[in-house]
Amino acid sequence: MRHWYRRGAIAWLLWPVSLLFGAAVLMRRLLFKLRLLSSKHPGVPVIVVGNLTVGGSGKTPLVLWIAEFLKSKGWSPGIVSRGYGAKIDGPRAASVADQAAEVGDEPVVLSRRSGCPVWVGADRVAVAAALRAAHDDVDVLVLDDGLQHYRLRRDLEIAVVDSRGFGNGFLLPAGPLREPAWRLRSVDAVVSHGSSITGYSMQLEGELLHRMTDARDRRAASAFAGQKVHAVAGIGDPDRFFLHLAKLGLKVLPHPFADHHAFSPRELEFGDDLPVLMTEKDAVKLRHAARPQWWVLPVTAKLDPAFGDWLLERLHEWRRSKAA
Repeated sequence: MRHWYRRGAIAWLLWPVSLLFGAAVLMRRLLFKLRLLSSKHPGVPVIVVGNLTVGGSGKTPLVLWIAEFLKSKGWSPGIVSRGYGAKIDGPRAASVADQAAEVGDEPVVLSRRSGCPVWVGADRVAVAAALRAAHDDVDVLVLDDGLQHYRLRRDLEIAVVDSRGFGNGFLLPAGPLREPAWRLRSVDAVVSHGSSITGYSMQLEGELLHRMTDARDRRAASAFAGQKVHAVAGIGDPDRFFLHLAKLGLKVLPHPFADHHAFSPRELEFGDDLPVLMTEKDAVKLRHAARPQWWVLPVTAKLDPAFGDWLLERLHEWRRSKAA
């Protein structure tokens, strides 16, 4: 109780600062809307997948789903990402051969899982241009995050909201919001990842683990049912991973870390021989130090079928408008 009281008191102390932050956010958005700040369109439809809060909410699995879905429908998607946590001087491609420290953890996963060109960098306008210059067959761009990156004009905005909703409802630094909650009304679609917000529903599925030292060694999570396992997660909502494992019948010893945490192997030494299970996003940062008792659980997004129909129709509208 005291812990929550302290957090609430701190939030109220920071509330005046959040008002200044909110004013700056609104002014910036207005300046882009009035074209007083320059923005650029890359010439192919741009789909932005983002959220209003700091931290992950399921954006990357949704980007993967969109990329794979569009490929199955004859499109040639490219993926643009910030490459959070990596030191990137300019636009560059991200591949499965890259280290997470070089391009970010999520781009490595996106490259490996999607088979699409994945490019990273802080300036998404420059990244989009570089990607298209290198891959002239790309006819649609999907941004992993970037809802607030207004310099790159977009055709579709998709906001993901997870079970945490908007926290205390305050803007940074008093709360988790990067933009006011009313911003949700201006996006083209809301994807509800276990939240009470109305939108296209999304769930994450996955119950097949693979050993980090040998990906050919695959086991159903049921093989660990009833066993104690260490579960490690450096994602936006670590509890989501722990609860997922618990629902599969595992006795979870949870070890939460901050989103995008730069792991060292020592942090996964728990003084016993129990299996250590982790997310795919965390595993890419530990490939160089893999241990036989480390296991990875990839997850896949499952979307409301109506979402795919909506997405295709909006892209077809874009094509028709350009052909007119």
